[in-house]
Amino acid sequence: MKALLLENIHHAAADLLKGRGIEVTSLAGALDGSDLIGALEGIDLLGIRSRTHVTSEVIDACPHLKAVGAFCIGTNQIDVSSATHVGLPVFNAPFSNTRSVVELVICEIIALARHLTDQNTMMQKGIWMKSAKGAHEVRGRTLGIVGYGNIGSQLSVLAESLGMRVIFYDIADKLALGNAYRCSSLEELISIADVVSLHVDGRASNKGFFGMEYIQAMKPRSFLINLCRGTVVDQEALREAVLSGHIAGAAIDVFPEEPPNAGDEFSSVLQGIDNLILTPHIGGSTLEAQEDIGCFVAGKLIDYAQYGTTTMSVNCPEIHMDSSGVCRILHHHLNVPGVLAKVNTIYGDHGVNVETQQLATRGQMGYAVTDLGSPCEAELVAELNNLPESIRVTAIMEL
Repeated sequence: MKALLLENIHHAAADLLKGRGIEVTSLAGALDGSDLIGALEGIDLLGIRSRTHVTSEVIDACPHLKAVGAFCIGTNQIDVSSATHVGLPVFNAPFSNTRSVVELVICEIIALARHLTDQNTMMQKGIWMKSAKGAHEVRGRTLGIVGYGNIGSQLSVLAESLGMRVIFYDIADKLALGNAYRCSSLEELISIADVVSLHVDGRASNKGFFGMEYIQAMKPRSFLINLCRGTVVDQEALREAVLSGHIAGAAIDVFPEEPPNAGDEFSSVLQGIDNLILTPHIGGSTLEAQEDIGCFVAGKLIDYAQYGTTTMSVNCPEIHMDSSGVCRILHHHLNVPGVLAKVNTIYGDHGVNVETQQLATRGQMGYAVTDLGSPCEAELVAELNNLPESIRVTAIMEL
């Protein structure tokens, strides 16, 4: 079995995969389109981060691919719908870099309040400009968190420990932690917050949602922080607001278009503006987070490839089953009545005994894992594949 890891995924992932007998190729940069398709020839497992796009064309051209791992939080760079319809499980790391992102937000709140990047620039130029003008403590300030998921809720706890008042808004019902106050609308949050920190996902409806209207509605001299998705904030509107003085500063870690490789040229309308911190999508880029992500996602790829486990897959029905047979059959199929009956009839016709069996469904897709008491014949697998409801059938001979 072979794996391809792109975009400088932490070596812990490769070490874990190699330890399970999987041959690993690691590349520093991202690949797309025909380059990605070519590199995936003979590859069973693919690991990417945020810059490689696994499109429907890539998925259709690589039917041998068994699973995809996004070594990050988001999966919007993967056509998850296409992957689901061909029985290709997708895994990600929804929790591993949470702490790293939160710590950067806290750092940037303080840096903006104290104009630290401006002060550093002056010092590097040899100018001593000691002054308290425009510098404030964060204690007593109000932090507005937009999106109260894993990152937003942990940010809430840390910010409150610094003496900040925390308010939040989320479209879903979320339990307020500590003394955090839930706003009834985004407009309410924006009108109150001294700092607005965005932590929403990459769904299409979030593209450009924080535009001129919301930016102009923010409190005068407040701060905006975006460490979630580059397409969420209207960059031109933010530039105008900071240059006009309406916004006192901003910290941006993600951009609508990002260079594919480290060292590539970067250009943004937000460059060259005082108290506007730009970082190259490093919110989760700590050694601790990248090692945790590497181990977590690599572990999920191994569990699926060697056991058929889909726990925490973003798109497949979840099954985790202990080994109890000689051969394991992984059967991805359409979620329609009667499939399991047809499958078990085939097993009976071939004279094999079912030791253990689990079935789970998710939307239009079903997933059945069956341990058989005798080795699988090629004819049996072919017959399962020929069922009109079948999407993908895989036999695991060594459990």
